[in-house]
Amino acid sequence: AQRHFFANGFRSVTMDDLARELAMSKKTLYACFPSKSALLEAVILEKFRRVDADLSRITSKASSDCRGALHRLLACVQGHTEEIRPPFVRDIRREAPDLFKVVESRRRDVIQRHFGKVFLEGRRAGLIRQDIPPKLAIEILLGAVQAIMNPPKMEELGLTPKVGFTAIISVVLEGLLTEKARPR
Repeated sequence: AQRHFFANGFRSVTMDDLARELAMSKKTLYACFPSKSALLEAVILEKFRRVDADLSRITSKASSDCRGALHRLLACVQGHTEEIRPPFVRDIRREAPDLFKVVESRRRDVIQRHFGKVFLEGRRAGLIRQDIPPKLAIEILLGAVQAIMNPPKMEELGLTPKVGFTAIISVVLEGLLTEKARPR
């Protein structure tokens, strides 16, 4: 179900398609999920659970290698956003605005928690600039994500979620690094 939703969007996927992909009857599918929206919500929440678990594994070792942790966080986020296509983001925002708000809220929480932890560790290690408070760095990151990672702006700029998020993270992280942390 996840693959269908993320690749094709919410509107173009039918419960018949999903039942066929899951190798179950439509009746069984409806017994588990009363609507396509309920199934979509379950798919999104599961996606965030997996993202959070993957990022938690990375940040649990961040204190020993902040720079590496930032690169691994970025690679992890890239991997998770790679499968999400613009029609999905557009459709969920248009067709399921309450669920889109859940996505934005979860995204904010994940960024604050995981990138915030690495920013703090990097600051202690002298790799993140001392003149920019970590909370401000996170707000800058969140502001950029919210401004760019929305369907109209992504369409206008011709971005996929992976390309947009990668560019945002790269620009913000490069600006936060001290000379000590920059590759030579």
